[in-house]
Amino acid sequence: MLGKAIFSRTRAAVGRFFSATEGNIAVLFTLAAVPIISFVGVAVDYSRVNNARSSMQSALDSTVLMVSKDLTSGTITTSQIGTQAQAYFSALYTNPDAKSVTVTASYTAASGSNSSTIQINGSGSINTDFMKLMGFPNMKFGVSSTSTWGINRMRVAMALDNTGSMAANGKIGALRTAASNLVDQLSALAKNPGDVYISVVPFAKDVNVGASNFAANWIDWTDWNAANGTCSRNWYTNQASCVSAGKTWTPANHNTWTGCVTDRTQPYDTQSTAPTSTNVATLFPAEEYYENGQSYCKPGNNPPLQQIMPLSYDWSSIKTMINAMQPTGGTNQPIGIAWAWQSLQSIAPLNAPAEDPNYNYTRAIIILSDGLNTEDRWPSYGDGSTQFGGQIDARQKILCDNIKNTIDPKTGKPAYTIYTIQVNTGTPADPTSPVLQYCASNPGQFFLVTTASQVLTVFNTIGTQLSKLRVSK
Repeated sequence: MLGKAIFSRTRAAVGRFFSATEGNIAVLFTLAAVPIISFVGVAVDYSRVNNARSSMQSALDSTVLMVSKDLTSGTITTSQIGTQAQAYFSALYTNPDAKSVTVTASYTAASGSNSSTIQINGSGSINTDFMKLMGFPNMKFGVSSTSTWGINRMRVAMALDNTGSMAANGKIGALRTAASNLVDQLSALAKNPGDVYISVVPFAKDVNVGASNFAANWIDWTDWNAANGTCSRNWYTNQASCVSAGKTWTPANHNTWTGCVTDRTQPYDTQSTAPTSTNVATLFPAEEYYENGQSYCKPGNNPPLQQIMPLSYDWSSIKTMINAMQPTGGTNQPIGIAWAWQSLQSIAPLNAPAEDPNYNYTRAIIILSDGLNTEDRWPSYGDGSTQFGGQIDARQKILCDNIKNTIDPKTGKPAYTIYTIQVNTGTPADPTSPVLQYCASNPGQFFLVTTASQVLTVFNTIGTQLSKLRVSK
């Protein structure tokens, strides 16, 4: 009965709806439609103005960097700043909605501890399509961008995988091109020598610090001496077997070492502690990195592991080293990261130029690897093809934590930004590397690359991000 009653009442209501002639429904619909359409129209106009504002900000950021470089290189004088800014901006800003666009530039010379600045302000408006019905025929917007120099400097360390698997799928060639382009991109930001420094750390299982350092006091020769030398009975080939047979072991001359070092003794493998001769654990262990019967650090070997390039602004030399990189050996990401960090320290062994307290510094570490960790100093951690129990990754996480937790005392913010790149072009592909994701300063600074050609795109993206850090606001 209840169902029949509901059905009957519903049928009656529908009948009254269709028989109504007063137009109330149409009136109500019209009244409701006005605010709905107005809200949609306002949203459309706001979207257009936000797009015009965003593209103007991007154009101003690029303009202010180019003008400040022209000024500091002597290409223009201070009286030409406005004209040059207008020329650059006009070429960059092409938003079709923007009307009444104006650009003004001002220059402030450095004084005392204050930096030189160029500030460019831009403004414009759009003609509204919907809001003009509400009495607003246009919407105005404005943005500003400021470039500073004389107080902001940049130091970038690249830890680049040179392991054997980089030979596949054009990866090593893509890496050489991308890294060289990044050098060009970042070096263009330098207004004066030393404004931008770059270091490069090619890594495999070891890194090559250069055989010419055989007399340096920061090298630990303990393991090298035990493996390289002669026994008084010549069929014993290492110190342990020679001595256990009651014979005399004579280490080889250190000038025969080919330049490789392996991971420092724990916990110093995850730290940037300065080496101290009175604490052997802080020293860097020399090693003859032999695989397949050859030393991968020996000059003239094909392929050799390229020697570390400390911080430099000799752009030609940096690119020459990058272009000489060849794939060789197994994967030990932590040693590449550790030496990239080491290259930014004003201590032995790489002795980065001291930072001037009058400047702020952007410090970045870029890590690229095409695979998972497979070996390091400790044979129980991996055999060159497989990592055992995630132990190498565990050391890497500690290392990355130590880097990310380092605070710049001047700014109170993290002293380093870490970018990580996994080149995953194999068939079948490796799993996404959790440790590379973990090491990135934030999720947006981890990049997964599935084709060699994407390496260049990622390096360009990182270069653009670093360039924007040079724009103060």
